[in-house]
Amino acid sequence: MSALVLSSCTTTPPERPGDRPLVLTTFTVLADMTENVAADRVDVASLTRPGAEIHGYEPTPDDLVRGRDADLILENGLGLEAWFAQFTERVQAPTAVLADGVETIPITSGGYEGEPNPHAWMSPANAPIYVDNIRDALTELDPEGADEFAEAAEAYKAEIAEVADYLDTELAEVPSSSRALVTCEGAFSYLARDADLTERYLWPVNAEREGTPRQIAAVADFVRDNDVPTVFCESTVNDSAQRSVIRETGARMGETLYVDSLSTADGPVPTYLDLLRHDAEAIVDGLAGT
Repeated sequence: MSALVLSSCTTTPPERPGDRPLVLTTFTVLADMTENVAADRVDVASLTRPGAEIHGYEPTPDDLVRGRDADLILENGLGLEAWFAQFTERVQAPTAVLADGVETIPITSGGYEGEPNPHAWMSPANAPIYVDNIRDALTELDPEGADEFAEAAEAYKAEIAEVADYLDTELAEVPSSSRALVTCEGAFSYLARDADLTERYLWPVNAEREGTPRQIAAVADFVRDNDVPTVFCESTVNDSAQRSVIRETGARMGETLYVDSLSTADGPVPTYLDLLRHDAEAIVDGLAGT
């Protein structure tokens, strides 16, 4: 993969003598992935906190202060962070897009037709691309740490591969008659592609117009027509529309899925790898009727 190019309003990041470089990410999943590659050479922090909804996030004055202190800011890209361009206009840190190089899946409904689905990190097959992009961005920021970043990246990718094998094994247990994943947001397109699951959702990307009667009716029809046993919703959105689907169809509500945000350290998904495992278990349990 070619080296990642950083974009910035300035040619060099600000210096803070005596401190490790500060790397900010737009949300907690990316922060955890970066921590695993950083090899204790940089400080990593997420702009958004655990539980925050990332799409429509509104940066605070404190975020701007942190942004001005940052040496590098990492974003997902693919249109996920609708607020990011305005944010970076007010800070000078270079930025890098971690989804660069992903084979994207286009959105096919909801007014976003043709746009790439931004939730590419939800596929363990895509995660090594993110890791390599993090490694390249950190290496450009701190060339002396290149070997350490590379070693940490390879070790982390090996852990991700173990989770990918786990996902393949677990999701293979879902019977063919139940291989339909119905969620609130269309955040599982990449995972569904990996696991050969049919995906349906109420809305493609979190927005103010989510959960309309038309969306609810279309999903309810699909659930009834395909005898889908369980439907799901994500931790950062309101599940009232999916509750309407349940009332109309008799399907069950599965365990909460995590996508855009990790939990706190004492919660169910404090790391990205925990998030993938948790979601796989919840999906298998729900679709297998357990």
